[in-house]
Amino acid sequence: MQSAIAARRNVLNWRDVLSLECADQLNPIVEKIIQLKESHPANIAVQCFDAEYFSSLDSGLQQRLLDCMQSGIDNPESEMGCYACQADDYDVLRPFFAKAISRYHGQDSQSRHVSDWTIPDGDMLDIAEFGLPPLSLRIRVGRNFADLPLTSAMTQQDRTSLEKRMADVFEQLQSNPELAGTYVSLTPGHPNQLTQQEYEKLVADHVMFKAMDADPYLISAGIAGDWPHGRGCYYTPDHSFIVWVGEEDHLRIMCMKTGTKLKRVLDQLHSALQFIERSAASPFARSQDFGTVTTCPTNLGTGMRASVHLNLPHLTTGGSLDKVKEIAAPLGLGIRGMGGEHTPIGPDGTVDVSPRARLYITEGNIVHRLYDGIGQLIKAEQNLSSH
Repeated sequence: MQSAIAARRNVLNWRDVLSLECADQLNPIVEKIIQLKESHPANIAVQCFDAEYFSSLDSGLQQRLLDCMQSGIDNPESEMGCYACQADDYDVLRPFFAKAISRYHGQDSQSRHVSDWTIPDGDMLDIAEFGLPPLSLRIRVGRNFADLPLTSAMTQQDRTSLEKRMADVFEQLQSNPELAGTYVSLTPGHPNQLTQQEYEKLVADHVMFKAMDADPYLISAGIAGDWPHGRGCYYTPDHSFIVWVGEEDHLRIMCMKTGTKLKRVLDQLHSALQFIERSAASPFARSQDFGTVTTCPTNLGTGMRASVHLNLPHLTTGGSLDKVKEIAAPLGLGIRGMGGEHTPIGPDGTVDVSPRARLYITEGNIVHRLYDGIGQLIKAEQNLSSH
C-alpha cells in the first residue's frame, strides 16, 4: 500500500504564486487551506499558514510543510492541525511552527525551553501531608530518536528497525530489578507476537495502546501507516514501568506507582530515560528552542504528563466537572475523567488531575505544580464536606 506521504507527492508546485488573487494558479491543497482559514478559525495549523512564507520556500520545503499540515487539512475540526515529520522540522520550518506553537502553548515563541528534573524545594513532594492515602501516581514522556524519521514519515522498514533497536535496549533492562520485564509485539511474524485476545486484554488493562488504523487524524498524518508493523509494548510484571514502541512517538515511557511521594516516580522515570538513551547508543531528538522533540507540537518541551487519580466527591456532585475545573484552571491543572478526555468521572467522584503545561516549564516544576494543585483541590474538597 502506498504510504500517506508518498501518496501526496503529486501535489502541484505553488512557488510562482505571488498573491492570493492568483486563485486560478493555486496549488489545490493551498487553495483548500485558504478556504479553511475562513471556515475553521479554531484549526491552529491553517490559521498559522502564511502565503508569503510558503511562496518563499523551494518546492521541497513547500511539500515538507504540506506534509506536516496534512492531518489538519483532511480533518478541519482539528485543534492543532499539524504534526512534525522529521526531527528538525521545528527548526527548519520555524516561521510556521513557532506561530503554531505560540498559539497553542500561549507563550512567546521567542522563549527558549530549559530542561531541569530537580525539584525546587528538594523534598519528596509527599501527598500524605494533605492527609491522603497512597494513590495512583503516574508520569509519562514521549521520546524520539534523532537519527530516524518521526512516526508520521517512517517506512515499514524504519518501524521494524526501531523495534529491533529497542529489543536490544529491553534486553539490557533485564539487569535492573525494578525495570526488568517483557516485550510483546504486534508485528506479524515477530517471535513475541501477541494473539488478538492477548492484545485486547492488555488494552483493557491500560498497558497497551489502542489500534491506530481507525483514527482519521493519525491516518492522514501518516502516523498510523504500516499498522501494526513495528508496534509493541514493554512492561514490568506489576505494570509500574511501561514503554510503548511505535505509537505517536517512537517511544512513550511511563512510570506508575501507588504511593504518596511524587519525587520517587519522577526520579525513577529520569533514571530509566537516561538508561534507554545510553543503551540505544542514539540521542533523543531535541530542538535548541523547543526542547524535547515530539511528533505533535502539543507535547514539545518536556514531552511530559504527570497525573494522579484524586477522589473529589463533593467537588463533582452530580457527575459534573464544572466546579473542580473552576478551581483547577487558575492552578494550571487539567481535569479529566478516569479514562482520559471525554470519559466519565469515577462512580466515587474520582478524577484525573494533571498540569497542562509541557513547554517552557521544567520537568521538576511540572511535578511540583501537580503537588501544589493536589493540596489546593483537597482543601476545597474538605471545605465543602464540612458544610
